[in-house]
Amino acid sequence: MVLNFAAVLLRILVAILIFQCIIVIHELGHFIVAKLCGVKVNEFSIGMGPAIIKKQKGETLYSWRVFPVGGYCAMEGEDSESDDDRSFNKKPVSRRVMIVLAGIVMNLILGFLLLVIYTVITAPITSTTVSKFDNENARSHVTGLEVGDEIVSVNGMHIFTDMDLSYQFQNDSDSVFDMVVIRNGEKVELKDVAFDVKDDKMHIDFFVKPEDANFFSVTSYAFRHTVTDGRLIYITLIDLIRGKYSIRDLSGPVGIVDVIGDVIENETNTEKGIDWKGLFEQLISLAAFLTINIGLFNLLPLPALDGGRLIFLIIEAIRGKPVPPEKEGMVHFIGLAAMLLLMAVITVSDVLKLF
Repeated sequence: MVLNFAAVLLRILVAILIFQCIIVIHELGHFIVAKLCGVKVNEFSIGMGPAIIKKQKGETLYSWRVFPVGGYCAMEGEDSESDDDRSFNKKPVSRRVMIVLAGIVMNLILGFLLLVIYTVITAPITSTTVSKFDNENARSHVTGLEVGDEIVSVNGMHIFTDMDLSYQFQNDSDSVFDMVVIRNGEKVELKDVAFDVKDDKMHIDFFVKPEDANFFSVTSYAFRHTVTDGRLIYITLIDLIRGKYSIRDLSGPVGIVDVIGDVIENETNTEKGIDWKGLFEQLISLAAFLTINIGLFNLLPLPALDGGRLIFLIIEAIRGKPVPPEKEGMVHFIGLAAMLLLMAVITVSDVLKLF
């Protein structure tokens, strides 16, 4: 019982640390750009709820609050009218757009930097260039692939990294693909590249070339991996709308805690003890995926998200005058309530999955 409690506590603490770092980086982006744009920041808070530590420095109150589940950057005139010349609502639309986008940009930068670290410690880098086949009669070879082919597209989806290949292969129903490859410097279209199926699982019968890690290969792969992770959220949302996935397939904080727990368990249940390197690699990869997706999710044009605020700024730029604050505030309030309701449903679903 003690070991189980310790394992659950470790899962929760690691999840809180990852989420809190992501949120702080996001809010820090808003804070830095707001200061640079001359906007008065009333409070910068880490955490939510009652304050544990407060310190007033200049015009800004810095606080550390009891619940480590969020944070905020409260700017003067952000959600209401203000006559202060340094208020958010008094600044030009272009500057307010920069402030709104800053949190998202910081999330993406954090994700990129984490993927740089991940790429370095997991080197050599996995490419998308075929190096060899299982055997001369490998089905993908017989149906079109050749050694040296660089796979750049599968079923119409551009391939940035090996992760894109894995996604396409794992989400296919007939194990037959249309591919575009670069062969001898030229693009070649391959129709119906097929793979054998064994025990209801598609057998990948080729290997890819490793790449040496240097400054250019690491930064290139980390950037492409950032695009791969970011694109996945939009693919998932489209699949959700199409009915491929249901609400039950979504995960919230509880589900992510469970995933983190699985990562910790997989890397600690080894005969030689804890695989610290493997654990670090997996947590870095997961943290990068989460910060990129949280950033891009915030870009969606939904009320209460940064993307929703951006829509109102675009409307203001087109109309030449802002939407009345009380109306915008009501839209964001309704959007926030709807998202909290959705989060509650997803959380209940996550808890039921645990049992």
